[in-house]
Amino acid sequence: MPAAAPVMILRHARLASQLAPPLAEALARVLPPRARVLELGCGTGELAVEVSRRLPGVTWRPSDPDAASRASAAGWAARAGAARVLPPLALDLFAPAWRLQPCDAVVAVNVLHAAGEGAAEALLAGAAAALPPGGWLVAVGLSRAPLDAPLAGLRAGAYGHGFALRHDALLAAGCRLLLLQRE
Repeated sequence: MPAAAPVMILRHARLASQLAPPLAEALARVLPPRARVLELGCGTGELAVEVSRRLPGVTWRPSDPDAASRASAAGWAARAGAARVLPPLALDLFAPAWRLQPCDAVVAVNVLHAAGEGAAEALLAGAAAALPPGGWLVAVGLSRAPLDAPLAGLRAGAYGHGFALRHDALLAAGCRLLLLQRE
């Protein structure tokens, strides 16, 4: 009897399809054609697939501390045949290991409010260590009080970590996009 194919459990987040077009558009304006993107807190993995579909030269490395999220991300990439979406890594925003990943951009979508206190500082310090000069820190978060506090913390701490705020825009579903460039 042939072995059964492994079961893929694909998580779904409706917000991913709403955020993918404006995120891809923003990234297309600032990233080099063959950029390497590290996504922290990839969740379902749908966003990685959707954005990489719109930016075919970009290599996308999802990561998440949650094993089920990583499995979902790998499943979405496999299902879509997204060769430039690499296997997800077990990385945590608060652990320094992610700072060693080579990348041209760090993307964190709806991570800061979920990660809690100290998340904005951890993201800024880690991105400052990981990114080369000219690299991009891209954060998407909720724009409604009190859940907008982490984005405000990111804005406030950017300069002290060697970042300049280059773009700040409202997106779908009450989210805000920040593009910060490493100087």
